[in-house]
Amino acid sequence: MDILVINCGSSSLKYQLLNMDNETFLARGLCERIGIDGRLKHERGTEEFVLDAPMPDHAAAIKIVLEALLSKEHGVISSLSEITAVGHRVVHGGEFFSDSVLIDDAVEKAIEACFDMAPLHNPPNLIGIHACQQNLPGVPQVAVFDTAFHQTMPKKAYLYAISHALYETHKIRRYGFHGTSHKYVSMKAAEELGRPYNEMKIITCHLGNGASVCAVDRGHSVDTSMGFTPIEGLIMGTRTGDIDVAIVTYLMEKENLSAQQVLDLFNKKSGMLGLSGVSSDFRDIFQARQDGNAYADDALEAYYYRVASYIGRYAAAMNGVDVIVFTAGLGENSALLREKVCDYLGYLGVKVNPEKNAQRGKSMDFSADGARVRTMMIPTNEELVIARDTKAIISR
Repeated sequence: MDILVINCGSSSLKYQLLNMDNETFLARGLCERIGIDGRLKHERGTEEFVLDAPMPDHAAAIKIVLEALLSKEHGVISSLSEITAVGHRVVHGGEFFSDSVLIDDAVEKAIEACFDMAPLHNPPNLIGIHACQQNLPGVPQVAVFDTAFHQTMPKKAYLYAISHALYETHKIRRYGFHGTSHKYVSMKAAEELGRPYNEMKIITCHLGNGASVCAVDRGHSVDTSMGFTPIEGLIMGTRTGDIDVAIVTYLMEKENLSAQQVLDLFNKKSGMLGLSGVSSDFRDIFQARQDGNAYADDALEAYYYRVASYIGRYAAAMNGVDVIVFTAGLGENSALLREKVCDYLGYLGVKVNPEKNAQRGKSMDFSADGARVRTMMIPTNEELVIARDTKAIISR
């Protein structure tokens, strides 16, 4: 059973084709500059190739992806009939969905109803669904929501202190994101430790350009750092994370900014980029710190502190923690970040083995002997979660 996983952005499209009989990836790639000119980066095993091709819209991009998968030189299938189903990452499912679903007209309308809550993500997600329906007629399409894993949060965790009428009317509440990643690495941690998932207290740290922390109590998300939108929570590459809401109106008055301009400032020009004045890329910030840049030093110290603070908060929320997991680009690749965050957590019983922590490229438990709380690095695999959910739904 071959399942195609699609993740559409506003001008990009990530894809991966997986053989779900043995859960191996066959090919993957990225379409960039959709609506501008178009470029395909395609991988098959260790082979990579780049193709510049017109991509006026996502439907054209999907068609080029399918041609690459069928190509005699670079392809991995001989017929489109080998694609059993398509799994789509959809960022926001609101309160409509607590699990992945087979896409029909009602599901599409619900995804569209969440456009205002995820204006940068849900519209291209739906465009990708329509593009696949157009190019692969009759093939089942499944939606897998970033927010679904967090629908188990209790009211005490997801309600904001605003009028209940506003919540009822506009569904203003905390939703959380990165659900597929938090779900995958928490389950993987239990598996690798040989312990029952439904008996463990796990804190997962998805640390990339976008970042969030999640408290997983016996298999259920009970709290997470992102909220109504992905801007809440940790300091991120270009997002502020937690901020006093009064700063919005203050900046509108003092800098003569519109509400949209302030939102753009908080989403695209803040975070590590704003704090460091250097870049949103942590590699650049680490180098700037080594070069003596005080702003870069301040930014990194603030980042470590914020991550550690959320871990402490969630240990309290679950009345304990068994394992803390680091994942995503920064969480997987920066031993220094893991070390600095864990330096705050000795009171929990965290102890790090520096030699183990220095390893890269594979899952690892980098706890020192005698640590009461395990610390692990597990590479995330959101595409596999999407493919697994898709397989389960079409197999019912």
